[in-house]
Amino acid sequence: MPVITPFRRPPQTAGDDPDTPGAPGPAPLRALTALGARLTHGRAWRSRHPRAAVVVRRVTTALSAILVCGALLLPNTPAALEPNRFARIPVEAVVAAVLLLCLPRVPRLVAAALFGTVLGALTVLNLLDMGFTEYLGRNFNLVLDWGLLDDAQSFVADSMGGATAAWAAVGAVVLAVSLLVLMALASVRLGELLAAHRERAARGALLTATVWMTCASLGLQTFGVPVATTSASRAMEAQAHRVVDTLRDEAAFAKEAKADRFGATPGAELVPDLRGKDMVFTFIESYGRSAVEDPVMAPGVDRTLDASTEALAKAGFHARSGWLTSATYGGSSWLGHSTFLSGLWVDNQQRYRTVTAGDRLTLTKAFRKTGDWDTVGIMPGVQKAWPEADWHGLDKVYDAFDMGYRGPKFSWSTMPDQYALEAFQRLEHGRKRDRPLLAEVILTSSHQPWAPIPRMVGWDEVGDGSVYDGIEAAGVRAPDIITDSARSKEEYGKSIQYSVTSLTQWLERYGTDDTVLVFLGDHQPLARVSGNKASRDVPVSIVARDPKVLDAIDGWNWTEGLRPAKDAPVWRMSSFRDRFLTAYGSTPHPSR
Repeated sequence: MPVITPFRRPPQTAGDDPDTPGAPGPAPLRALTALGARLTHGRAWRSRHPRAAVVVRRVTTALSAILVCGALLLPNTPAALEPNRFARIPVEAVVAAVLLLCLPRVPRLVAAALFGTVLGALTVLNLLDMGFTEYLGRNFNLVLDWGLLDDAQSFVADSMGGATAAWAAVGAVVLAVSLLVLMALASVRLGELLAAHRERAARGALLTATVWMTCASLGLQTFGVPVATTSASRAMEAQAHRVVDTLRDEAAFAKEAKADRFGATPGAELVPDLRGKDMVFTFIESYGRSAVEDPVMAPGVDRTLDASTEALAKAGFHARSGWLTSATYGGSSWLGHSTFLSGLWVDNQQRYRTVTAGDRLTLTKAFRKTGDWDTVGIMPGVQKAWPEADWHGLDKVYDAFDMGYRGPKFSWSTMPDQYALEAFQRLEHGRKRDRPLLAEVILTSSHQPWAPIPRMVGWDEVGDGSVYDGIEAAGVRAPDIITDSARSKEEYGKSIQYSVTSLTQWLERYGTDDTVLVFLGDHQPLARVSGNKASRDVPVSIVARDPKVLDAIDGWNWTEGLRPAKDAPVWRMSSFRDRFLTAYGSTPHPSR
């Protein structure tokens, strides 16, 4: 009978593993071996340096406690970021400690890690809220605002360079990931510490809970704020409500957008009193009420408005001015533009997508619908495909690359306002045509960070923009003012003076008896310039030579000239479209 010898696999030697030549054993075994080696090395180090190990352990514990408690007490607005906010007792810490003390080891580790990760995510959202409050005057929307982070990076790249923007983006991602990881590790560390001293921890948790309830019931305060707080829980609740409200708003706004007072009005019954007029609707970037009333900026801006009013009067033009409350603040100019043109309150990206995807009659589209106007857009800030042109009702759009500019960029602004207006004159307004012109013009020189700012040159010297090379090179750099509120205010005021001067000099030089100019700001500048409690109001003016144009709005009670009085009427920006169409003879025919 033959003898069967059992097969034995030869012992594996270095180089046998196909995953990593030269390493012993399969990959999982190597990983465990390496981890064991590190743990052994760590224990050996602690044995050799017991005092240093104690110091490291205590410092790690202290930092973990500071990190977790700081995150629980962190506010979500820059104004609230004060030391007294961190001298309170967060109820979430007490509840978490009690929960961790009740759990066995594995569930405790999982719960601690989950708690830390959620707390890290809340910290990221609080930081985003701070940034959005500072720049846009509102909190971060967890559903809608992720796309704006890309816009923020583009703004930094245009203002401070691509390398700075790239490093800022990398830093933001690293910070967010680090907060999630470190908060989870810190929570696990504190959970294990509680378990190691369970009896003392339980007594401490009971005492802290008693103190918290006593302070809460008596309303005790330290440094002007309540000792007992539920700020982290309330922040999470606010984020949840914001998400729910956003989802509900989508359906409600879509229904609202379909109801249009002038949606079915025939073209022949739209703006009959403006037939034959060249209409120019112009938005001046960040031209807000603060520019006209703030004690730092107003003196220079008001002098410019008054001087421009006088110069236009000598040229036969007269103006009326009032206030509109913008749907946006500090940025997101397209929300202000779409609110003004559509007659709807477009205050977030979801509403913007909804309204621009529909067939809502915009103010500019109303002129195209008549068949009596050619419609164009002057958009120096547009640097990529812009499908919204048809929604605006524009037959032709000149973007940043269509106006022949060969000069330097001025921070975010692709070209000076004076050049954009001169190009508009050369390409469209100054041409002989069979029909009058409707133009939507976006002026960008007053876009933050307001450094460097162009200066006026002779209109005959504008050329292809090369004249601005020396002006840009000699200007203030964005990094020099971007964190300085006082200098930002000064430069912002100068930028508004430049934009208003460019526009009014263009009208004085090229306007005719049939030119009607409507210009306004799209929103207030960011809080660092306008102030934490600034309104959302922006100036709006109508300028014309024909007295019938201004007679039609006598009932509006607007102020004479380009500078609206403090007590001039204030309307929501969304109300302007219907008021304007009605004032100039349009007949309402609601859409069905």
